[in-house]
Amino acid sequence: MTPEIDGARLLRRLTTLGQIGALEGGGVCRLALTDADKAGRDWLVAEMERLGMAVHIDAIGNIWGIRAGQGAGAPVMVGSHIDSVATGGLYDGALGVLAGLEMVETLNDRGTATEAPIAVAAFTNEEGARFAPDMMGSGVYCGALDQGEMLAVTATDGMGVLGEELDRIGYRGGDAPVIPAAYLELHIEQGPVLEQEGVRIGAVTGVQGIHWTEFTVTGQTNHAGTTPMALRRDAGQVAMRIAREADAIAAENGPPQVATVGVFELSPGLVNVVPETARLTVDLRNTDGAVLEAATARLTAFAQAVAAEAGCAVSIREMARFAPVVFDGGLVDKVEAAAQARQMSVKRMPSGAGHDAQMFAPLCPTAMIFVPSENGLSHNIKEHSDPDDLAAGAQLLLDLVCTLAGARA
Repeated sequence: MTPEIDGARLLRRLTTLGQIGALEGGGVCRLALTDADKAGRDWLVAEMERLGMAVHIDAIGNIWGIRAGQGAGAPVMVGSHIDSVATGGLYDGALGVLAGLEMVETLNDRGTATEAPIAVAAFTNEEGARFAPDMMGSGVYCGALDQGEMLAVTATDGMGVLGEELDRIGYRGGDAPVIPAAYLELHIEQGPVLEQEGVRIGAVTGVQGIHWTEFTVTGQTNHAGTTPMALRRDAGQVAMRIAREADAIAAENGPPQVATVGVFELSPGLVNVVPETARLTVDLRNTDGAVLEAATARLTAFAQAVAAEAGCAVSIREMARFAPVVFDGGLVDKVEAAAQARQMSVKRMPSGAGHDAQMFAPLCPTAMIFVPSENGLSHNIKEHSDPDDLAAGAQLLLDLVCTLAGARA
């Protein structure tokens, strides 16, 4: 029989980590490789060492702790991330890492050995909020992103280079990544589906494709009162048309296509001056790779056409390109079966958000477990999940790892 996790202890850890980078009114700001991220990493490493785990850090700053098994095979790995967006919540990413610690502590408390080692990982810059692209640490770990290129990435605000920031906070290691026998990630849904349908567990079938694109439009500054509309080279108007086209693409394609303009900046940013430059980012996502490619091609062609029509120039930069990912069917079946064995309601569903798990899918059997998000909120200081749901997800994670790693009482 699988040991029972301590839900209160899991919640205490989540609360403790949530105090690092805490925001007034709730939530956290632990942007990747900031001082707050360093403090979170230091706390995590100390917790791993306290639990008797061997801690490893690689050149991109990924952290993983290994609980030894009785055999010498590849570990079963669980994990996620502890970096956040600027207005993040307590559970996004952190749940997957800290549920791993709770799992290890439960096994330690019960004196339960496993044949295979167990690894708990926290990957660098999953959010992509400070350095693009997202899923950077796991992408480098799994060979999907070039390590040298990622170390040279400049922060989105121009303040800091990733490799230099790793050195500054003392987290550029040198350990070689270990390819696991299987990878499992527990995560809040970050959407409303489970709560609305009254389902406790999501057995995640895969992750939709993600295309991030930055558009920089250059026109000409001029007087807002004396320049006729037909004679303007208005970068702001071009940028607004690009944003509206992204919305039109989502509406015309229909679900599951989504489009988000997350950044929209005008310069010189004065009330009575025609903007000379405009910068916006567009996040397009779809579970169908061909539809996503067509959507991105349509948007970039539209941007070039409207810029030319307005006498402006536009530069287009690919920030991230991730194809849709399908998780291992056998492991997804095990997630579903394990939930049913605990009499937990379960729904097979895709993930609308990107996750570190998608990087592992080509390398080893991979799956994810979702628990409900209250009101579907995430990337928000009001992000919340019911403690009973958090504990249920952590218990399910332990059940699966005990099976995969060969637990012995």
